[in-house]
Amino acid sequence: MSRYIVTLTKEERELLSDLASKGEHKSQKILNALILLGCDAGGFQTKRLTNEEIAKVLNISMKKIDRVKKRFVEEGFDIALDKRKADRIYTKKADGDFEAHLIALSCGDPPEGFSRWSLRLLADKAVELEYIDSISHEAVRRILKKTNSSLGSRKGG
Repeated sequence: MSRYIVTLTKEERELLSDLASKGEHKSQKILNALILLGCDAGGFQTKRLTNEEIAKVLNISMKKIDRVKKRFVEEGFDIALDKRKADRIYTKKADGDFEAHLIALSCGDPPEGFSRWSLRLLADKAVELEYIDSISHEAVRRILKKTNSSLGSRKGG
């Protein structure tokens, strides 16, 4: 496993010390600052701690320390403090046309033998009618929740 050596400038150390002592930031950001302060091998550090000592004092895993050090060395000071943004891009399976079909289906009469539509029934029927290739009942719930549709019984009026 490769080693990552953290060397902080005087300004970076002061910034991290202020960040860690004030407690006005997210807990993970403060924890990352404390990790960087403890791992610093620069000339402004009075006593460098080992990873084992840092893990024991902060009650964190060695892997967390290695990840923070790696982010600092490879990506920079700011990225090491904050959580990394997700790389994955999720494509939306259901478009507006499908949502309209689903809402229209849910407003219609339920299948024979059922008093009302369930989320699973709606998901199965949408696939059966080839509105979409596959969909979970949870995705159906999220779509219907965005609208003010109700699967409850209708009130006579």
